[in-house]
Amino acid sequence: MSGSSGADRTTEREYEGVTGAEAQAERLRRWRLVLGGGEAEGTGCALRGQDAAMDGALFALYGQDKGGPGAGGRADGGKRAAGLGASAPGVARWLGDIRTYFPSSVVQVMQRDAIDRLGLSALLLEPEMLEAVEADVHLVGTLLSLNKVMPETTKETARAVVRKVVEQLEKKLASRTRATLTGALDRSARISRPRHRDIDWVRTIRANLKNYLPEYRTVVPERLIGYGRAAQSVKKEVVLCIDQSGSMAASVVHASVFGAVLASMRAIDTRLVVFDTAVVDLTDQLDDPVDVLFGTQLGGGTDINRALAYCQSRISRPAETVVVLISDLYEGGIRDEMLKRVAAMKASGVQFVTLLALSDEGAPAYDRDHAAALAALGAPAFACTPDLFPEVMAAAIEKRPLPIPDMGEQR
Repeated sequence: MSGSSGADRTTEREYEGVTGAEAQAERLRRWRLVLGGGEAEGTGCALRGQDAAMDGALFALYGQDKGGPGAGGRADGGKRAAGLGASAPGVARWLGDIRTYFPSSVVQVMQRDAIDRLGLSALLLEPEMLEAVEADVHLVGTLLSLNKVMPETTKETARAVVRKVVEQLEKKLASRTRATLTGALDRSARISRPRHRDIDWVRTIRANLKNYLPEYRTVVPERLIGYGRAAQSVKKEVVLCIDQSGSMAASVVHASVFGAVLASMRAIDTRLVVFDTAVVDLTDQLDDPVDVLFGTQLGGGTDINRALAYCQSRISRPAETVVVLISDLYEGGIRDEMLKRVAAMKASGVQFVTLLALSDEGAPAYDRDHAAALAALGAPAFACTPDLFPEVMAAAIEKRPLPIPDMGEQR
């Protein structure tokens, strides 16, 4: 094979101290696992034991027949029949197999592929199936899309799966989000002529160290630094406006978790709105992101203009408000009205942030014309990872430029 000399040298180093026959057998075994068997595979290598079981699990999903989990057949490169027999027991066994043979990250990918390639969504309506899967954000998205057809016997199990993922995300994201936004809120509330009880003495002393007088062993505070009285009024209002069309599933999950985190901060008044062609305000459920998620209905059309009209009607202090639109911008409503509404909010003092996605997946497919139009209004649209979101919100709160990632790297 051309261009394979580097790989050959690496393989040779791995086989130092191994006999030529053993090295050749290992090479054939690896090629057999990669090629997947079949008449044209050509290695002539038979797999046994765990190798054969791994090969069978992979073939059940990725085999040419797309027969799916539960497929039978031979693991020796001979003719195999991949009969799904798409039963819950067969798929449950397959899920158990892949969790035995592959790491969690690989299992999650294979589960998503099984749902997409083989149409196994319906089987997730059975509690026994849900107990066998590896829970992740994408699985939560699938469960939410099935929420309306999910039998009562399955809902409690589904909620347990969703709660497990939500708790994992909260544990990962909450402390950093609170710390980052608390600092931003403090800085945005800083005043230069504070009353005595509002003086931040630590920052004031640090800012005036150059005025230290050794003979008096004191600092002369030429400039006082203090904060507004945050305890008496809400400092900032944040409106999360989330597109719940099917392609935004991962973003809905992350946004709901962040919404709950923001709602737990007394200095922020948080509102969470989800939309398709209708608009639903889930603010009252923000104390439990699982309730928020089960209040969504993934799928359907998109009317961004209607959603923004609702959000705009709830803004009472524009100069202290951040609106975050999370959408792929495929507008089914009135485009010009949507843009006029964004322009009006920005003119009134609202900080407007447009996120094409709030997930680890990078930039999705999105309406580039709408994104360009929003950018021209001073509201650039970009995909945001969960790790970057606290920094984006901090910049919006402080009214400084957003940390926009390179869009070329997100595709």
